[in-house]
Amino acid sequence: MELVVIAKPYANAIFELAQQDKSYLQWKMVLDAGAQLLIDEQMCKFIAFPNVLKQDKLSVIKELLKSILARELSGHEVTFIGILLNNNRINALPSIATLFESLINTTNDAKMFNVISAYQLSELEKKQIVRDLTNQYNKVVNIDAVIDKDLVGGVIIKDGDKVIDMSIKARVNELELRLSKTH
Repeated sequence: MELVVIAKPYANAIFELAQQDKSYLQWKMVLDAGAQLLIDEQMCKFIAFPNVLKQDKLSVIKELLKSILARELSGHEVTFIGILLNNNRINALPSIATLFESLINTTNDAKMFNVISAYQLSELEKKQIVRDLTNQYNKVVNIDAVIDKDLVGGVIIKDGDKVIDMSIKARVNELELRLSKTH
């Protein structure tokens, strides 16, 4: 069966749960982190290994997610991962994450931004950007962080056609333009 078909009821259930307490961002982060874990070949082998109890797999995944997210998982989040493991659906996690994000983006409460930086943003930096954008737009904000080695520092935030350029490169270009006008 195609993973999207398997993933849809799970994504819908998590979306309904997230709607209750507006925990869209927390769930998105858990789902994205879980999807990232499944990219790792060793993790996939570990999950597929039949001699490891599902409870032990859950413990390992829980600890890895705790490390990635820099926080404890909620009871609902642990239960969800456990359900996926028990139903042999953990491999659908990337599809669940994608569908969940689509559901978030269809709500009037959500806005998606692309954030480009010179380096990997820390979770704290991402949270600060999300918090600032949430306050500015008064909507649930999701960010897709991308690294651009050509940037010296700072960030560029894109919202469709709108660009907020807070990069050092933009500041240097602006200074260069000002200097060229004075001569």
